[in-house]
Amino acid sequence: MFPIRDLNPTRIVPVITFLLIAGGLGAFFFWQDQSTEETQIEFLYEHAVIACEVTTGEPLTEDEIVRNVCEDDGGSAGTLFSDKNIWLAGIASLFLHGGLFHVLSNMWFLWIFGNNVEEGFGTLGYLVMYFAAGIVATGAFVLLNPDETVPLVGASGAIAGLLGAYLVLFPTHKVLTWMFIVFFVPIRAVLFLGFWFIAQFGIGDTGVAWEAHVAGFLFGVLVTLPLRSRVLARIDTLHRSTPERFGRPR
Repeated sequence: MFPIRDLNPTRIVPVITFLLIAGGLGAFFFWQDQSTEETQIEFLYEHAVIACEVTTGEPLTEDEIVRNVCEDDGGSAGTLFSDKNIWLAGIASLFLHGGLFHVLSNMWFLWIFGNNVEEGFGTLGYLVMYFAAGIVATGAFVLLNPDETVPLVGASGAIAGLLGAYLVLFPTHKVLTWMFIVFFVPIRAVLFLGFWFIAQFGIGDTGVAWEAHVAGFLFGVLVTLPLRSRVLARIDTLHRSTPERFGRPR
């Protein structure tokens, strides 16, 4: 299943969602080095978060990368990128992606589900939700894979947090979904997102960081549940006070 659009109009211009999409696309096309496969990989090792580096508190050595082994030798001798800030890399990774399909699919999900969450949480709350979900998702992956030496990239964990928030806020709203190659079916968000969540447990052997997706999603659900009434009241007030012509059905 692939979402085409949600049938859930907003009364705002989702500025933050636009900026996050621009940041993801901009980083991929204008910052990431994609001249050759080798330079792409080198760029990610230099700038992306890596579980082993978080676990040990120091950048990887060439030997660790070659042997794919995480070692805590207590020093920085032999590190390839000694100036790397391994903590800021956790934020940078939210804007880095492993390929064109990866970045486009992430930005598409962000476009479809992000604007409604932005409308509900407001600018500051939405930003906090997005980055907090991304950090929690990364932390969960590191906790479960402390010796991983492969870079973790993508906004999926942060976007999963928005999906969890969307599920809590709008479970009965419809998502127009592309199914079985030729069918476009409106499906309730609770079914679409529930299927998406369950599907994450089946992609463990594909190299996808499903742990980050699950953690981000659960974070979004747990944070939004106690705030649901307040957020929905805010949306209702906004819709009552904003002329219909500013609605943006998608």
